[in-house]
Amino acid sequence: MLRISDISYSVEGRPLFAGASATIPTGHKVGLVGRNGTGKTTLFRLIRGELALEGGEIALPARSRIGGVAQEVPSSATSLLDTVLAADTERAELMAEAEHATDPHRIADIQHRLADIDAWSAEGRASAILKGLGFDDAAQRRPCSDFSGGWRMRVALAGVLFAQPDLLLLDEPTNYLDLEGALWLESYLQKYPHTVLIISHDRGLLNRAVQGILHLDQKKLTYWTGPYDQFARQMAEKRAVQAAEAKKQEARRAHLQSFVDRFKAKASKAVQAQSRVKMLEKMTPITPPEEAKRQVFTFPKPEELPPPIITMDGVSVGYDGKAILKRLSLRIDQDDRIALLGRNGEGKSTLSKLLAGKLHPMDGRLVRSSKLRIGYFAQHQVDELHIDETPLQHVMRLRPDEGQPRLRARLAGFGLMADQAETAVGRLSGGQKARLSLLLATIDAPHLLILDEPTNHLDMESREALVEALTEYAGAVVLVSHDMHLLGLVADRLWLVKGGAVTPYSEDLDAYRRQLLAGDDPPPEKKPEKPAPRKAGRDEMMALRADVRKCEDRLEKLTDMRDRLSAKLADPALYEPERVAEMAEWQKKFAEVAQAIDRAEALWLEAQERLEAAG
Repeated sequence: MLRISDISYSVEGRPLFAGASATIPTGHKVGLVGRNGTGKTTLFRLIRGELALEGGEIALPARSRIGGVAQEVPSSATSLLDTVLAADTERAELMAEAEHATDPHRIADIQHRLADIDAWSAEGRASAILKGLGFDDAAQRRPCSDFSGGWRMRVALAGVLFAQPDLLLLDEPTNYLDLEGALWLESYLQKYPHTVLIISHDRGLLNRAVQGILHLDQKKLTYWTGPYDQFARQMAEKRAVQAAEAKKQEARRAHLQSFVDRFKAKASKAVQAQSRVKMLEKMTPITPPEEAKRQVFTFPKPEELPPPIITMDGVSVGYDGKAILKRLSLRIDQDDRIALLGRNGEGKSTLSKLLAGKLHPMDGRLVRSSKLRIGYFAQHQVDELHIDETPLQHVMRLRPDEGQPRLRARLAGFGLMADQAETAVGRLSGGQKARLSLLLATIDAPHLLILDEPTNHLDMESREALVEALTEYAGAVVLVSHDMHLLGLVADRLWLVKGGAVTPYSEDLDAYRRQLLAGDDPPPEKKPEKPAPRKAGRDEMMALRADVRKCEDRLEKLTDMRDRLSAKLADPALYEPERVAEMAEWQKKFAEVAQAIDRAEALWLEAQERLEAAG
């Protein structure tokens, strides 16, 4: 087991640990959580012996191997598969020695040890891990130099998983994985044969892959059994009790002090006053729990545009003349919340770039609303910030005519307060950089917000704030994320990107997760020519009814918009000669809404038919 006993450690005079203790049973999978800056990564370094404790002890069983992903594997001519195989240093050394050994006794020892560690199945195990993390057979044979830093981080993760250390330390491993890789890692860790300690803000991972939560708070460590949601409920209850007790004690203290102040000078009350002074001295202060700083994202509200805001008809898109996605016929309305599903390399980012206008169609017709504004956030944009400039300078470049008070208010609306506003980006945390990039992506109040892995580097509180902001956002959202908690709370439509096509996915995220873990390719939605009558399950009926309600809501909004446009067009003043151009614009909008109503009615009829066929 991992035993942490009464440890103390400070950084630049600031204590991170003071008398902290915890015990992690052998073979347990544990999530390490705590606010940013409390010392989670430092604890990993202390466990590995990279830093020296000021006090206390960290103990592991003798000869225990500790493993973790410190950095990406170097760019080299070595294949991915050989790189991962080399991560098991004992096997690699024995295999090398076996080629040159001449002593029969030593040869026998080597062969026995290779058999003990299952060395002959190593290539298959390493290949399975690489496949789970997104590398097909062909990619596994390619050299590391063919891959970018993010992909080489996956190779480093594959290496440490293959080596199977006795204590596996993982620091935000899903930050460089897609949804499929993150789900595979969850499943792998559940079956991992040794102890795992993982720093993560991925709620799904902490709910499904761990048996306990190690909480770092106020320089102490507390171990809680159960998944993250259970820990969060227990913590909320504990904080509520502490706050109530602190409030009661403060009232009692005030009452006693009031008596002392009133009667300490009176001889007749001196004994009682002195007694209450002693009672005050003996009271152990109950410190109310420190409230978590509320994290916020304040997205500006765009004006409403008539639907659709984007339509595609037979569109193909790709790179260097080679189409990745073909014959796309899609539409997006301003009230859509769409999650893009699909394995890595199928084209999710390609579709995101097409929607954002960063790629142009090779074939077909793509129409955007004439006044459409699009915000685009991708993780690489965080790395493209000017590291020697402050967040304030970044927003000043986009809004040179706005005063500093207004610009600072914009930054504060994304949790970047006065200190961070004037700190060089290079000195900001990953989460603060992500917040700045989200601010820059949304500063123009986009009607469509495209987010490609927006939660990387965001802590738990920030992720919940992002969910809240996206839920209230008045524009369309297209999401690519490995965070199923975020997808489940925000998205109400699922598009599957697979085999060069983009099709609606008819089931829910839980079904998608089950299919991926079972190794099945999730099927796109198929429309039977004549739906066969059958009895649908409760969950499916609920989903079908939700589709009908969504179609009805959209039809209601469009009808309301048509009525408002009709009232506008009924105004005689609109037909004055000097307002001919304005009148033509309103008539054009009315025609667009009328067409949209026709399409919405067709979608409503289809949804109603599916519901009736299932019922």
